[in-house]
Amino acid sequence: MRINLSPQHLAAFLHLAQTGSFSEAARLQGVTQPALSRTIRFMEDIIGNRLFDRTTRSVELTPTGRELKPIAERLVAEFTGAFGELAQFVEGQRGRIVVAALPSIAAVLLPGAIARFQKTYPAVDFLIADDLAANVTAATSEGRADIGVTLRPPPSDILAYRTLVADEFGLVCRADDALAKRDVVAWSALADQPFIGMAPETSVRAMTDAAFVQAGLAIKPLYQCSFLGTLGSLVAQGLGVTALPRLTLPLLNIGNLVWRPLARPSLRRPIGVVTRIGRSLSPAALHFVDALAEETRHLSKSTAGAARGGTIKA
Repeated sequence: MRINLSPQHLAAFLHLAQTGSFSEAARLQGVTQPALSRTIRFMEDIIGNRLFDRTTRSVELTPTGRELKPIAERLVAEFTGAFGELAQFVEGQRGRIVVAALPSIAAVLLPGAIARFQKTYPAVDFLIADDLAANVTAATSEGRADIGVTLRPPPSDILAYRTLVADEFGLVCRADDALAKRDVVAWSALADQPFIGMAPETSVRAMTDAAFVQAGLAIKPLYQCSFLGTLGSLVAQGLGVTALPRLTLPLLNIGNLVWRPLARPSLRRPIGVVTRIGRSLSPAALHFVDALAEETRHLSKSTAGAARGGTIKA
């Protein structure tokens, strides 16, 4: 037998069982006394037994009512808890966010943004996928990631893009290198320098190669690295110089290196948030995008200070 009772029916029953008064139970339920009486009669008709013995002076549970009471308490508690979780999700307090990001951005930007976000939303879980730019946009467009943090993609009908920062490229060299004495360095000054590049499949390498073409240079990297830490260590040993966006500087963490802006051409790496058009973000993900923007502003200020202040430190 299927008993079709709603949580509201069960709550009305519990209010009456707890108070023993139709008038008090109706007040707690927020309904009129006749409405409460109709609800109880409806429940008794559905169950096929009386739930309360009524006299002019008292309202007491019947054996069927006593049997129903712990069941109703459990069901109402589960219903209230489930809707409490739903309310937290709607407010952005709960949920799961899948973020795909460029490795350098995942390492530099995401930890601070997540820490900033979880001060207010500690119950939200994260899954981070750090990958190359093409894979970040693919994960977002295919729905495997809620948001991507990457280079500006080509215009499309699938992805929306929100700019976070235009990340300026600069020369990274040892503090005792002659180029370190300049406030701004032209790309042409790298023509006679041993150059250490990122791996060919990285976005940084694609942009440095494009800058060399614009400057009319034919430079073949002496070394090619997949990890920024390796690249920084090679430069620190005096094996060459490199060109990196300013937001990557905290990943080097080597005290004898300096960063100087590169010019002619001036090169900036546009970094932003990509989302899938037509796919609504969860409330938590919307709040996290704001945290990303705030963390980007904070990092831009701190790395600008490090770039001006001499040697590179995290």
